[in-house]
Formats: sequence, structure tokens, C-alpha cells
Amino acid sequence: MSHDERQEHISKKVVLYTIHGTERVQVRRDLEYTAGDGRPSAFDIYRPPDARDGERTPAVVFVAGFPDPGFEAKVGCKFKETGAYVSWARLTAASGLTALTYTNRDPAKDIRALLEHVRLSAADLGVDENRVGLWAASGNGPLALSVLMRESNVEVRCAALFYAYTLDLEGARAVADAAAAWGFANPCAGKAVEDLPRDTPLLVVRAGRDELPQLNHTTDRFLLGALRSNLPVTLFNYPEAPHAFELSRDTETTRETVRRTLDFMRFHLLTDTAGGRAPRV
Repeated sequence: MSHDERQEHISKKVVLYTIHGTERVQVRRDLEYTAGDGRPSAFDIYRPPDARDGERTPAVVFVAGFPDPGFEAKVGCKFKETGAYVSWARLTAASGLTALTYTNRDPAKDIRALLEHVRLSAADLGVDENRVGLWAASGNGPLALSVLMRESNVEVRCAALFYAYTLDLEGARAVADAAAAWGFANPCAGKAVEDLPRDTPLLVVRAGRDELPQLNHTTDRFLLGALRSNLPVTLFNYPEAPHAFELSRDTETTRETVRRTLDFMRFHLLTDTAGGRAPRV
């Protein structure tokens, strides 16, 4: 298999789990938002199959920490067009939440511009801007954490980190080295666990046989720091899983992990602090 064929195959891999209704999800593609540089960029929105006009639902933003121009040159498509992101977005929408995927040029600036666009256009998009979650995998993790660390006009209720790089702690450089090697944004350089908000639930999904250099070491240090700080962190550890296991390892544990991730997002976005389900607006 050639390098180009292998990359094309990677871009087309989908999540090895499905639920009823994914084929009926309402999709609007290539909507416009103003990126951090003032120029237009695009996003896709996936709404639940039964979502009605004028109804607002909580949303999950799928974080892209790699600039699309470089990613597209290597893989052949934009992040939001990969099979992984499309299938995750459809699963999220079929679970009753809205999903957003987007293109970017400057990851750190553009995700904030997208969130601001969501806030200002929430009614038109059918999004509850007060109930937003983040999902980030691999090199997209540091960007997601940076959003949690800085004040935003959009209330981020929770975040799921899938086999993700996090923070360089205790003098480590693994995240910085990986960012330099692969080109993902690392706005958390110099930051610590203590910089995270104390009331935002985090889900960390750990792939026990992850082959990326030092990724699990950074995850383990991050988890220890989160526990020492008594943060609301949940760990799913899949001991036999490689990196990107939900796209390659067709097992019941894979399906259970994806299912529990969707449940985590639903619980924190559809449930109020008193334990009752939040009404749709």
C-alpha cells in the first residue's frame, strides 16, 4: 500500500459503533463563521433527528487543534470531513445533542471565534449556548484544555479527552515535542492542572497500549494532578487499546467506551445541577 493510499484510508475510518437514528440526523454543511483573522471559515452542524425549528439543544464542539491547511495537505481532507469526525458527530446528534465540526487556520483563535459565533447565533442554530461541551482526541487535547482555562462567553459544561495529549507537568516536554513534530496547537505551554476550573467535569479516555511517544505518561501525570486538586475527573481505561482504537478495534469494549462517552456528555449537558433533566428551550 502506498503512503497516499494509507492516508486516504485513515481519513475514511469511522467509529466502530452505531445507534438508531444516525442516518436521520439533520445536517447543515459549510455554514460560515468569521475566524480569528477576520476572514470567513466554515462549520457543519448536526442536529438530532427529531429536533424542531426554534428548539434549542445542548451542543458538543469537536475540537480541531491542527490547522486545516497543513492537515489537508497531509491527509487529503479537512478535519471536519474525516470519517472519524463525521461519524462521531452523527452519533452525538442521534444521542439527542447537537454536534459542531469546523475548519480553522489558527486553532487557538478560531475555536474562540467559533464559540462566539455560536453564542451570537444560538437561536438560528438551534443551540443552547449555556450548555456546551468539548470533545478532543490526540493532539487536539491541549487546545480543548486551553478553552477551559480561559474565560469564554459560552459556558463550557464538560469536556471529553480521548487518548489526548494534555499538559507538560513537572518539567516534562513530551507535549511540546509532539506539538513541534506534528504541528498541533499547544496553548497550554507553561500551564498547570491548577489553572483548570474546579467545577468542569472531565472525562479522560486512556488507551493502555497507545503507541504515541510519552502520551500515556503525560496522561498519567495529568490524572494524578487532577486527583490531587480534587477535580471532577472520570477515567475510562481500556488496557488493550491502541491509539484511535474506536476506529480500528472492533470489540464490545470499544463500543462500551463510545457508548459511555456519549452518556457522559448527555448527563452533563442534559441534566441540571439538582439532578433533574434540563428542559429543551
